[in-house]
Amino acid sequence: MDYFRQYTRDSFCTTPATRKIAFSRTSDDPLWAASEQDQAEQARFLSSLGFGKPYIEAFEQLALENGSTVEDELLASSLVTADAYFSAFARLLRLPFLPEISPGRVVDLNRLDTQLAEPRLLRLTPLHGTPTLLIVPELARMASLKNMLDQRPRLLDEFAVTTPQAMRNAIWKAGEARRLAETQQRLFNTAPHHSARITLHGQQGFCSGVLVTLLILSLLFYTEAAFAYLHVTLTLLYLFTLLFRLFALVHAPTENGAVSLPRQENELPVYTVLVTLYREEAVVGQLIGALERLDWPRSRLDIKLVCEADDDATIEAIRRINPGPHIEVVRVPPSLPRTKPKALTYALSGARGAFVVVYDAEDRPHPQQLREAYTAFRNEPDEVACLQAPLIISNASSSWLSACFALEYSGLFRCMLPALATHGLPLPLGGTSNHFRTAVLRRAGAWDPYNVTEDADLGLRLHRLGYRCGVIRRQTLEDAPTSLPVWLNQRTRWYKGWLQSWLVMTRAPFATARDMGWFAYMVFQLLIGGMLLSSLAHPLLFVSLAFMTIAIRENGADLLLTWQGLLFFIDVLNIAGSYTIFVLMGRSRMIAYERRHVGRRWLAMPAYWLILSVAAWRAVVELKTKPFTWNKTPHAPVVKKTD
Repeated sequence: MDYFRQYTRDSFCTTPATRKIAFSRTSDDPLWAASEQDQAEQARFLSSLGFGKPYIEAFEQLALENGSTVEDELLASSLVTADAYFSAFARLLRLPFLPEISPGRVVDLNRLDTQLAEPRLLRLTPLHGTPTLLIVPELARMASLKNMLDQRPRLLDEFAVTTPQAMRNAIWKAGEARRLAETQQRLFNTAPHHSARITLHGQQGFCSGVLVTLLILSLLFYTEAAFAYLHVTLTLLYLFTLLFRLFALVHAPTENGAVSLPRQENELPVYTVLVTLYREEAVVGQLIGALERLDWPRSRLDIKLVCEADDDATIEAIRRINPGPHIEVVRVPPSLPRTKPKALTYALSGARGAFVVVYDAEDRPHPQQLREAYTAFRNEPDEVACLQAPLIISNASSSWLSACFALEYSGLFRCMLPALATHGLPLPLGGTSNHFRTAVLRRAGAWDPYNVTEDADLGLRLHRLGYRCGVIRRQTLEDAPTSLPVWLNQRTRWYKGWLQSWLVMTRAPFATARDMGWFAYMVFQLLIGGMLLSSLAHPLLFVSLAFMTIAIRENGADLLLTWQGLLFFIDVLNIAGSYTIFVLMGRSRMIAYERRHVGRRWLAMPAYWLILSVAAWRAVVELKTKPFTWNKTPHAPVVKKTD
């Protein structure tokens, strides 16, 4: 079919980023320059839809500013529905119009998913008397398409017109089994050393068994010496972690306000926004409102609300709102593991953007966050693969739990991560507001569906592969859990995922250290390993202090002059220093408004650290009993308060 190959090559092999608008009289590109006759015909077609010259000129100006097409701007405006526009196009071409496509007629070929990003042409299995080739025609190709159909009238019985979303829907459904299998298996099959699918590899299991056996035997037969060596080891490791946090506090860059942004950029890229939703019908309206406030042209936005296919309540809540054409619902077939990273990797198959950002259901990102990230990506070298926006807790005044959470997030996202980024060290990313170069994200294997803190895992993997992560200033607002059971389930999942990430990075420690650099690998051990150790060992420090206090009362203060006394002082320093640095890291980066909402609730820090330890020990148990279970965090709409 020569006409098929010619039509595909000439009409459908370009991408939006390379287009010039159909009405450009000054175009020097013969492929896209339209003659005056073609422009007049295109204008008559738009007029038939009710758009006069002022509208057409306005869409033309928007297309020039955004690097899109008049057609893109028209459809993004929601002034005409895709069904109305493409059905009119079909009438003009004398072709049938199919608003829906039966997925059963779509053959799942290897490169089918390329049409998710740029739906243009889809071959259907032939049925008697029905079209076999579906097209999504373009306004800029209207004249050439009409001429081809006039010259080959037999094609009128073989072609039909559909909408981009109808084509996407059919492709999503037709390829779901193959796509789901790829999502679950790709990273494990292509780079098993990066996957958390196997919790403990053989060598790790053997070494763990040997260490546990030696520890038990030592405690049984050399009890006093074993406790002493264990105490010294844990105390010193805890101290090193404390000093590392002090280093971050001292060396974190000062905040001088957000980077100024140019108001308008020509030829803006498409930006993909991924949001995973599961039983989130309560916050769908708030989420869509926040996404609609993003300062990015609708014609260059590709927002995907990623839902579990059996989550009828959330999908119905989205349908009732009826968001614009730049927002698409992606249905992930129910399967195990039912995790956020699996849903993200599944949806990435259809991402159209050169950049992609991940948000959570309860997020309220700064309207200019995408522009700041894009500006930063343009100014940074290509090795910067990801940018992390700060997460700020907006309900710090709700309870002591949310106040401590707010301090923790402030210290992490506005102190620790900027310090690491400034020195080119690995960043354990936060679970939301991560901006990626899409091509690099795909090359890195995307998210691990078996790691329940996919964010930290991906940040570490990117560094291991030779990329860097940076930070930006424009924030995303979130609400912290105010209920202890909800907080405990969430934090248990986080610790379990950090344990998974630590195990992945220590399977072949020497090879990983060579990939990351020895200094970066040691920082990783202090950052992730130290955090895990300090949380697990925190109650043991109190036990040690209690025994030492009793011993001093029984044996006198001279005991303080021995090596046990030195350990006692280091234990006191570790506990007091942990609380002090934790609070300082958080409060030093807060504005006065935030500090006022936290108030004196920071005094609850000892209790907060103890429940952190409870979550860490629960995670150790879950790593054995249910390693891939995702403890869902429920969300509710924000309740605005007046000060």
